[in-house]
Amino acid sequence: MMTKPFNTGSRKLSWLLAASLVLTAQAGTGVAEAAGSTASEALTAGTALSASQTASASGITIELDGRPLQTEAAPVLINGSVLLPIRDVFEALGAKLTWDNSSKTVTAKRDQMTLVYRIGDPTAQLNGQTLTLPVPGQITDGYALVPLRFVSEALGSEVAWDGESRKVRITSKFTYETTVTWGVNLRSEPDVSSATVSEELLPAGSKLHVVREASALWLEVRTPDGRSGYVSAKPKYTNYRSDTLADKQADELIAYGKTFEGTPYEFGASPDQTKTFDCSSFVKRVYEDVLSIELPRVSYNQAKEGTEVSLDELRKGDLLFFSARGLDIGHVAIYIGDNQILHTYSKEKGVHIEAFNGQWTKRFVTARRLF
Repeated sequence: MMTKPFNTGSRKLSWLLAASLVLTAQAGTGVAEAAGSTASEALTAGTALSASQTASASGITIELDGRPLQTEAAPVLINGSVLLPIRDVFEALGAKLTWDNSSKTVTAKRDQMTLVYRIGDPTAQLNGQTLTLPVPGQITDGYALVPLRFVSEALGSEVAWDGESRKVRITSKFTYETTVTWGVNLRSEPDVSSATVSEELLPAGSKLHVVREASALWLEVRTPDGRSGYVSAKPKYTNYRSDTLADKQADELIAYGKTFEGTPYEFGASPDQTKTFDCSSFVKRVYEDVLSIELPRVSYNQAKEGTEVSLDELRKGDLLFFSARGLDIGHVAIYIGDNQILHTYSKEKGVHIEAFNGQWTKRFVTARRLF
């Protein structure tokens, strides 16, 4: 039985998914089918039925990708249809839900998919296309109920009913494309101070599906065992890369580097402090503080890191290396876009920005990309 009230002002809205499974008297496993006309007629728009009158304490369980899915509200039977909690199921499948109480509209988004449904309507909008529902949605005991097709058609998941074990089996269509390269925490929020989803680190070699780039420094992910949360987007921790993430991370790197503008130059400055810098200690400190990229101490060795790129391929955050003091490579700067570099080499200027032209183009040796 559903006992938790529906609170439209809470972030923990509990919507239930009407599975619309045809339950036959025969035991066994069958693919989910749309409910017949009897169910459609009973669940008309605007009808407010009592789950306590129609729901069965069925002992139904949900299995997602072969593992039990723990839900806030237990699955129930209403007029022969299995009801599943939409928030728990959709979020476990990587979708994000929002609720508009004034219009009684639920919106589900995942990747390029957007599903919009107003409770009581016979149709929903899936990426702007009309989707006819087998059963109109309704609000019952404070819960909004919507049909199974939201899972099967919107999220591309396969749903089957095992009558013998009274189990709904959901098979997701996720591709776990990302690999953990360094043990990392799975957190409940994109913040190092947030709680961890599990006590153990996700070990190197673990597979992840990236739901979205939450910020320059955080990825929202899903694990193969159905857990969702956030992991660090710093390149040390996973092999996930994208141009959009690199652009965001470059902005973070440059913004942090600019906070040191005017900091005095000192040849041989220790990288363990920020009162003075030389060119390579500055670069080393900025990259490590922002992206946890550990660079060698001197520019000559830093120029061996990452991947070489041509001047035509430059993007924000790349490192530029120059000849200096009779050395083939004796100076390093951060490229910040618009043909400008952020670096330090002068006691008069300290850390500063200047154009990448003149002497710098003549002394340029190589460019390296680290993320």
